[in-house]
Amino acid sequence: MNNSKPFPIPLWIILLIGIIAISFSSIFIRWSDAPVSVMAMYRLYFTNLFMIPFVMKYWSEIKTLSKSDWFYLSLSGLLLGLHFLLWMGSLRFTSVANSTAIVALEPIFVLIGSFLFFKIRTNILSVVGMFIAVLGAALIGWGDFGVSSEAFFGDILALLGAIAVALHMLIGKLLLRKMSNYVYSFFVFLTAAFSLHIYNLILGYSFFNYASIDWGIFIILAIVPTVFGHLLFNWLLKYMNATTVSMSILGEPLGAALLAYFLLNEHITIQQAIAGVILLFGVWLFIKFDEKDRSKI
Repeated sequence: MNNSKPFPIPLWIILLIGIIAISFSSIFIRWSDAPVSVMAMYRLYFTNLFMIPFVMKYWSEIKTLSKSDWFYLSLSGLLLGLHFLLWMGSLRFTSVANSTAIVALEPIFVLIGSFLFFKIRTNILSVVGMFIAVLGAALIGWGDFGVSSEAFFGDILALLGAIAVALHMLIGKLLLRKMSNYVYSFFVFLTAAFSLHIYNLILGYSFFNYASIDWGIFIILAIVPTVFGHLLFNWLLKYMNATTVSMSILGEPLGAALLAYFLLNEHITIQQAIAGVILLFGVWLFIKFDEKDRSKI
């Protein structure tokens, strides 16, 4: 733990709340017929709206941001917007279980980017985990291609979404060395929402002509998986080590698959289940030994 003060609620309960919250994301998306880019836009705009009352506390920090900081904040936001567009789009074509499992490859793409851009190396067991995870993803794609080319296309979108969010995370690692998580999150979310706003304008999507259930889903996407999911994980980094919080990424595919089974009547084949287990085991192996290796630096 990074903070010696005892916390009134067991931290594992808060972590579990975060995992359940992000697991609901794909379910909410499936419950709306609105374009995914519109859902993503309002999800981020509403999240920013909830954050506004607190942003003034960081005004002195915001005034010190350089042109370079604003450039990389914008780039990180564009990549986050692209991630939501691709990943949420994948749920229109492939299963919840497959989409969330493939997006769990994110830390492996972060490793590849860290090596290519920052020359950061890792140990052999992490590399083994990476190859196992990639094998699992390939098996998922191969199985879906056998089911339908549409499902395979959804897997590709999820894979591209994982790459986009990994690049977003790499930029975030640099920016968070010089600014608070709140400032970073607020302006990245705002940039991502605005980029999706422009995308929706270009495609001519309606901004207001949606049923009340859709508006409810826009708001709940901001509250549940974003505030009680991603922002909660960022807050937990103050009290828990990064390895434990990083492992939470493995809970989403399992939680989302179970929720999809009960709420969306989605079923998975034996091959998909085996491939998903292989992928998640590879990601677990990678995170476990990559974090252990970095703790020695």
